[in-house]
Amino acid sequence: MGNSRGTSLKDVAGAAGVSVATVSRMLNGTLELPAETRKRVQNAIRDLNYQPNPHARRLSLGRSETIGLVVPDIANPFFAMLVAAVEEEADRRGLSVALNATLNRPGREITYLQSIARNYIDGLIFLTNHPDDGQLAELINETGRVVVVDEDVPGAKAPKLFCDNELGGHLAGRHLAEYGHRNVLFVGGPEAMVSTHRRFSGLERAMRGAFGSAAHLKSYKGDYTASFGRQAAWRFIAEICPATAIFAGSDEIAVGLLEVFQAEGIRVPDDVSIVGFDDIGPLHLFAPPLTAIRQPVRALGQRALSLLLETNWQEREPHVTEEILPVEIVVRKSVAPPSKQ
Repeated sequence: MGNSRGTSLKDVAGAAGVSVATVSRMLNGTLELPAETRKRVQNAIRDLNYQPNPHARRLSLGRSETIGLVVPDIANPFFAMLVAAVEEEADRRGLSVALNATLNRPGREITYLQSIARNYIDGLIFLTNHPDDGQLAELINETGRVVVVDEDVPGAKAPKLFCDNELGGHLAGRHLAEYGHRNVLFVGGPEAMVSTHRRFSGLERAMRGAFGSAAHLKSYKGDYTASFGRQAAWRFIAEICPATAIFAGSDEIAVGLLEVFQAEGIRVPDDVSIVGFDDIGPLHLFAPPLTAIRQPVRALGQRALSLLLETNWQEREPHVTEEILPVEIVVRKSVAPPSKQ
């Protein structure tokens, strides 16, 4: 059997009795050969153990066959799970993934977006976790071939894929209202982020629907981090906040809250009830197990790649489409009726 390193297209063509161009076009999918001829080429490839040069094939196709994936932080379980889902879907489709972690820094995001214009990648799945000053949207509109996932980049004319944040807030609010909580604190991400706005809006709609003007909502908005969760917990304690329940906008925020509450002897749900958002970490192992809104993270990753491949990027006028994936509430043991204390 031949050695793939020493075998060329010319060798395969000679063994099959066809031209080099015929073999090349068959491998690139641009030529349909008669069954008998195709079989001769395939037998020659097998017998000679020929393996196409991926770089040469990409150049001939005008594609890199590599998809870019930009996430803020791969240490965050939410982003890690989404990365895994994209990788699995790309592998199923025979594509490579170039993973880029930005540390949520705009300069790094811009650099990775520019890689499309340089033809290093065929397209980009883009996630950010901070408000945009307009630079990202402008660059996305210039380059095209970008799918925006999880958080919005306002002004970007691109396919956008989000979970149903508003429904998540509503499910959390309805669950808390069913236990009699009229005073609820929302601890969420940055004020300008679409997820923050929609989660709070859904919470408010559920609470107003249950209690009308008797519902009292308060919010602390900062970052989707455990550090901000700890800050919010200390503020909650210092202000003697009247809220009997907290809706945490992410698993990370919930973890920060619980760290401080446990250290300070504040019991969940005896003293304060908590509902989280994401349900990526092992919340069922917490004490008590944490009720949370579950995002369809794996479905987000898989659908993001599908959108990137299905979109007609040759259209002259790019336009915005927004696709929403459903969420669900996973009820555990972190919510109880309001404490009488």
